Amino acid sequence: MSASLNYKSFSKEQQTMDNLEKQLICPICLEMFTKPVVILPCQHNLCRKCASDIFQASNPYLPTRGGTTVASGGRFRCPSCRHEVVLDRHGVYGLQRNLLVENIIDIYKQESTRPEKKSDQPMCEEHEEERINIYCLNCEVPTCSLCKVFGAHKDCQVAPLTHVFQRQKSELSDGIAVLVGSNDRVQGVISQLEDTCKTIEIGFEAPPLQGQAPASGSGSGADSEPARHVFSFSWLNSLNE
Repeated sequence: MSASLNYKSFSKEQQTMDNLEKQLICPICLEMFTKPVVILPCQHNLCRKCASDIFQASNPYLPTRGGTTVASGGRFRCPSCRHEVVLDRHGVYGLQRNLLVENIIDIYKQESTRPEKKSDQPMCEEHEEERINIYCLNCEVPTCSLCKVFGAHKDCQVAPLTHVFQRQKSELSDGIAVLVGSNDRVQGVISQLEDTCKTIEIGFEAPPLQGQAPASGSGSGADSEPARHVFSFSWLNSLNE
């Protein structure tokens, strides 16, 4: 159970980081925002360099110096919502920086550089540095070596986790095979029942032969009684096989 909880916790943490990264992607360069990050009047964010590139593309006839537009004022449309952004005399440099997003980017990068826990290597909850590598046969739970020596399972019988896994896997496979075989026999009995029912229905529906008197109720019951016994024995034998 502890291994499952560790794995779920890791998966949830990784999913949170992935969702956060999607929110930090610039819609122009499709990379994580590069500081400084500017916030537009419509509340969408852009790298300042990307905002400058959009402004230059929208105003190609404005004079530039060193690749940067030097004219005052201008306008362009937000790439996310198409809202028209009107710039003052400072141009792109007059847009407000989003310090909150810049701080989130710094925190995200710090968390991303931390060593990741291996999801395929379950660790013990009681001893965080110990791998879960044995199985307690008394409590029927996986555990670690320290739990066996000093912990809650010191008086229990244990076995290597891989051996228990292989044994339980074989037992499960054998159980499935037995169920499949039993299902086949039951299906065969059902088919036999259906065929018998059809034969009986045809016998009752068929008209008596010319010159032959219909069988009396007692005679019909007497004739069908041995057949019922024979079918019952064959049905029981098929189930016991």
